Parts: sequence; C-alpha cells; structure tokens
Amino acid sequence: MKRIAVLTTSRADFGHLEWPLRRLHEHPDLDPRLIVAGAHLSPEFGETASEIEAAGFVIDERIECLLSSDTDVGMAKTIGVAMLSLADTLGRLRPDLLLLIADRYEMLAPAAAALALRIPMAHIEGGEISTGAIDDAVRNALTKMSHLHFAPTEDARRRILAMGEEHWRVTRTGAPSLDHLVHGSLPAPETLAQTLGFAPSRQTCVVAVHPVTLDADTTAEADALFEALAARESIAFCFPNADAGSRALIRRARDFCDARAGARLFTNLSPVLYWSLLRDAGVLLGNSSSGIMETASLQLPTVNVGRRQEGRTRAANVIDAPARPQAITAALDAALAPAFRDSLAELENPYGDGHAGERIAEALAGAPASAVLLDKRPMPLAASNDGDA
Repeated sequence: MKRIAVLTTSRADFGHLEWPLRRLHEHPDLDPRLIVAGAHLSPEFGETASEIEAAGFVIDERIECLLSSDTDVGMAKTIGVAMLSLADTLGRLRPDLLLLIADRYEMLAPAAAALALRIPMAHIEGGEISTGAIDDAVRNALTKMSHLHFAPTEDARRRILAMGEEHWRVTRTGAPSLDHLVHGSLPAPETLAQTLGFAPSRQTCVVAVHPVTLDADTTAEADALFEALAARESIAFCFPNADAGSRALIRRARDFCDARAGARLFTNLSPVLYWSLLRDAGVLLGNSSSGIMETASLQLPTVNVGRRQEGRTRAANVIDAPARPQAITAALDAALAPAFRDSLAELENPYGDGHAGERIAEALAGAPASAVLLDKRPMPLAASNDGDA
C-alpha cells in the first residue's frame, strides 16, 4: 500500500480536501495519514480540528505552528516554525507521497521539508492565477516543487504544461470542493435556518473578504466594501484567512455586525453549512476564490472586489468590481436583479463536475515509484523565433 501524507492547515483547504481524503481511505491500495496544522489548532479561528474529527477522520499528526500575530513577519515566522516541526514529522512518517493543495503561504514549509527528504509531492489546484496576492507565487513555487499535478480547469492544465512539466504528470481533475454538491447532503432550508440562527433569503449577502497580501496595507480595499454594505439588511460575514491584517478585518466585521440586527459574523462554517448558505443566499461578495471556483455550480451571482483574484478563470455569474463604494453598490444591485439570476439557469462551472476526489485517488494509486517521480525532466524548449542562436 502507498502511504499518502495529506496536509491541511485551515477550514478553507479542508473543505477542498475532504472528499479526496474520503476516496483515499476507500481505495484498497492507499494508506492516507492526515497531518493537521496551523489555524485548525487555533481557538481564535474556531479550533476546526474538532470538526475534522467530527466528520469521521482520524488525525495522525498535529503541528502547532501558527503565530498569534497580525503581521507579515508573523506569516514568515509561521513558515519557519512549521518547517521545523514538519521535518521531524515527515522524516518519521516517510510517506510515499505528500499531498498538498492550493496556495496558502504555510504550504511552502511542507514542500521544502519534503524536497529535502526526497518525498515526492502531489499538488492540487496548480496552474491557477491570482495576481493580487502572494498566493500566486506560492502556487507556482509548489507546482515546480511537485511531481504530480491535479489541475482544476483546462486552462490550469495547459499553464502547468507551459511551466515545463511533463504531460504524464498532469491530470485535469476539477476542483475537489465541488464534490460536496455531488456526494454530500445539504440540510433543508428550515434546518439551516435553525442551525445558523437566521433564514437566508435571495436578498442575503454572504461576505467572504480576505487581506490582499501583496498590498502594503492588506486591508485597504475593505474600506469600500464596508461602505457599500452600510445600507444592506441581511448580511452573513465569514471569518477571513489567517493572513497579515486578518485581525483588523475580524474586528471591523464584528463591530459592523454588532451594530446591525440583520448582520451576523461566523467564525467557522463547515463545508456543508457553507454550501447550504450559498444555496439559499442572493449573492456572494468579497475577494475569495470560493466566489470564482464554487458559486457557478449553484448559479449564485458573485461580486468579486478588487485585485486579489485577478487572472482566475471565471464563469458568467461573476461580476468584477473595483474597490470603490459606488462600483461595488452598482455591482450588487446588478447581481441581485432577478433577471441576472435567471440568466444563470444553464450555467456550467469550468472548475469541474464534482468527481475530483475519485480521479485524484486513482491517479495516486497508479503513480509510479518514488524514484521515477523524483526524476523530473523538463519539457524541451519550443523553437525560438527571436533570432537568438
């Protein structure tokens, strides 16, 4: 059996990893080992490791590494702390493969440790673009450090190949977060309302806004978003990622919600509750990748603010707005118009069909031996037309 180490550091990436992890457990040739780190172990961010266990998973290793900080220095130190612990953990486990996902900055730590330990890596959701955040550079670094690639879209697959990766290493699987809609069970609206403490409606605005980590002031774009929300009634805020500036966003969202009867702040929503909230809401507002990758499967209008998600493939449900109050207000009005929602009835999601988990498990089970995976050979350069010798 192949031992597959699977790393998750936050509620966001576990929402993408849950169904691939279930498929790994079901496969007779795979032996998954779950490593939980970062925000999962932080009371401030909901201590979501307990929810992983409640979903039926055994946590094999816990890595305390998230500094109690709200700065870029704290982010950098978190990478270092994680690197030290993961070197010991991976050195002891010696998995046949390490499975990583997406573009969180702390994912650089397991990738660097695995590289030194000669442990091959498989990476989910490489080949995407989000030029407004450090995530873009992290994602590309993980792609070049990894040995198998599970791309969410056809554009992403082609982009990975353009980076010189061999064709046999790259598989278009779709985004695994969509597997929840196909294989999961969403609660009825009445049950959801009881659980959340309010009933979402077609006028409810779900807000998922994160720091823009390439900006000197990582929360500057949020000023316009909060101003545009001032006249809205039904609002559901989701906690931001644990990035520099997240605490400032949390404080501001908490103050905003405390002053409005129709606004609520959720520290953590399980994937099932989050998907159910999106199903019953009117619009998703913010700068989260969820608004790009997931909402199309629910034909949910999305207003994407600012530059954090610049470059990502997107469906017709996404309305882009610059970080200016009037522009965001106009985009919200357009998104909440019944005619716009009706126009999305036949919308297809470019991020897949909800069967990524099965494809990932099969690809891992059929992967060649470590020695073959580690022997990366760059694709040959195309012929030059610029006159160079």
